[in-house]
Amino acid sequence: MNDPFTTDTDLIEYILSIQNMGEGDGKSRETGSVSGQFLHFVDEMPGGFFIYHAYGGEELIYANKSMLRIFDCDTMAQFRELTGNSFRGIVHPEDLEAVEESIWRQIRDSQYDLDYVEYRIITRRGEIRWVDDYGHFIHSETAGDVFYVFAGDSTERKRLQREAESQAAEERRQYMDLLEGLSIGYESILYVDLEQDRVQAYRLNDRTRKQFAKELEVRRYSEFAPDYVSTWVHPEDREYVARSTASDDIRRQLAADRTFYVNFRVVKDGSTRYVQLRIVNVGESGSVSKIVMGYQNMDAEIVREIERQQLLKNALESANTAIVAKNAFLANMSHDVRTPMNAIMGFTDLARKHCQDGGKLKYYLDRIEAAGDQLLSLLNGVLEISKIESGNLHIENARCSLTETLQEVRTRAMSRAGAKNITLTLDLSGMEHDIVYSDGAKIGHILSRIVSNGVKYTKENGQVSVFVREERADCADCAMYHFIVQDNGIGIAEDMLARIFQPFEREKNTTQSGVHGTGLGLTIAKSIAEAMGGTVEVVSEVGKGSTFTVTLRLCLRDTQKGISSAKKKKPAPTEGKKRVLIVEDTEINLEIETELLRDAGYLVDVAADGSVAVEKVRNSQPGYYDLILMDIQMPIMDGYRATEEIRSLGDPVLSNIPIVALSANAFDEDKKKSRESGMNAHMEKPIDTPRLMNVISSMLEEGNTELETETCSTPDRSGGTLQS
Repeated sequence: MNDPFTTDTDLIEYILSIQNMGEGDGKSRETGSVSGQFLHFVDEMPGGFFIYHAYGGEELIYANKSMLRIFDCDTMAQFRELTGNSFRGIVHPEDLEAVEESIWRQIRDSQYDLDYVEYRIITRRGEIRWVDDYGHFIHSETAGDVFYVFAGDSTERKRLQREAESQAAEERRQYMDLLEGLSIGYESILYVDLEQDRVQAYRLNDRTRKQFAKELEVRRYSEFAPDYVSTWVHPEDREYVARSTASDDIRRQLAADRTFYVNFRVVKDGSTRYVQLRIVNVGESGSVSKIVMGYQNMDAEIVREIERQQLLKNALESANTAIVAKNAFLANMSHDVRTPMNAIMGFTDLARKHCQDGGKLKYYLDRIEAAGDQLLSLLNGVLEISKIESGNLHIENARCSLTETLQEVRTRAMSRAGAKNITLTLDLSGMEHDIVYSDGAKIGHILSRIVSNGVKYTKENGQVSVFVREERADCADCAMYHFIVQDNGIGIAEDMLARIFQPFEREKNTTQSGVHGTGLGLTIAKSIAEAMGGTVEVVSEVGKGSTFTVTLRLCLRDTQKGISSAKKKKPAPTEGKKRVLIVEDTEINLEIETELLRDAGYLVDVAADGSVAVEKVRNSQPGYYDLILMDIQMPIMDGYRATEEIRSLGDPVLSNIPIVALSANAFDEDKKKSRESGMNAHMEKPIDTPRLMNVISSMLEEGNTELETETCSTPDRSGGTLQS
């Protein structure tokens, strides 16, 4: 049997004829007739089907039962009423304009294909649902220009689609957040597909924005890379960057490692900046196709790297300089130590051979003593600079006379100056206030180092002058003091001036200059001055001399309550036999101290340890011991602990026996600890016999047992200073 419907128009006209008959007499919808069976088939189709006029009011011509069910309608009459019997009533009002525009555009593009649109509808119960619409425009001889449409409910599919899109959007947002977090610090981020020759911009800066109009724009990578290089890269870096960003070179480098970077310079508005391009393989393992390129400003990093390299260079130079200086120091020390040691050993041997010749013996002993002083000076200098470098310098604050301090400095230097017939003058006319509150011993130590240095390097018949100039300070209770030491000696070379205050530095070594020294004197002087808040400056000219200026800000009033100046006690001659307990664990020291005291007319008792001394004092009668010489470093019980034990005895006479520390511990903190433990004075080893006798005599003076808060400097017989 031939198919009677050769075209869509035949089919539509047949449906319309059946529909018209059914509406007239109802017989055509009877399932027994052929037409009724066909109409029943159309009505029972699982999807919606309807026909409407293409023009005018777009009135509905026919709708099947599935279409009625989509709109929750039971009859065609309900459907016509709900939709106004028009296609325009089927579509949601907000979607109608876009839907009709899309339908006619598709018809214009292809009159033979089905047009497709999707839109919302409002059901009889007021529910909004989604519909897929596949329609076709035809011209019917019976009905004119009409659309026939196959429709389906896509609400569930649309819901799933929205959920999928929402999830995809959330995943994309999380991905972008992750990308943003991982790429902090990168100015531009590009995604490149080398196989497709595509580059997409995810983040742009002022440079890449010239290559991309907006973010997410896509360009050909083979065009972008050379364009960027020619536009921005520094001419000297262009060849290198062009080669490194070529596709083949990227594949080669990423085949060996998952990432690599290229450092280069860019030029903008005449200024040069440093940029790092990091390229990462983000494709499948074993394949180099998809990559991410990140451009990062490296100005700060490059500057820090340059600074770090400079610091390393400076540190290396400083280390090398220190090594050279220390090597020179050790070489000088070896010479300067062996020379007096040779004198001591040689003159000792000569003294044994000529012990019967009093004149020669005295000369040899004097030379041995001078060599010992020289060794002690070397030792004190090394220990003092070590103490300063460790930050253990202690600054006192007490009432002191600058006149007395400066006169003492001059006195110390007179012996050496006189030996060279050097005129040493002191001018105090520029000083208004004599009494200040500071560390007088430290001021004297600074100036003694500088004056001694001037005398040392000034030739015979030369001149060394000390001036003082006082100026107002920034407060009424203070003044600025400039202590100026000027000589007409050999001077200091210009290249040496920058290093003159560094440890172990000397203009010439001992052999070249003929002057013994460690090269630490000026370092010590400057370090002490700076610890007191002052400065030391020098100007010099070779062959004409040097001028050193020490500037200190000194208080004119006592600003620290409870700190008093040391009492100066005049020695009194020893009357009668006084008994001294010597506490010393070293046999040779004990022998020397015993002989010295016995020769001075004292009775002597000894204790080899602090605990023995405590027991001897505890078990003695009050007044039996008049004074104790206490060593510090001893086994079992040291001198500090022994002093504390004695001071805690119940008998006030025993607990107040004067105690003098006699120790090789010579730093300020050692003296302070001696005072805190209860000692009355602190003497340093090696023993300065006249000074020791002076202190003992002062301690034994009737009623004179007050705590000594300061000790004087030990004079070097050559005019220098051994220990403050």
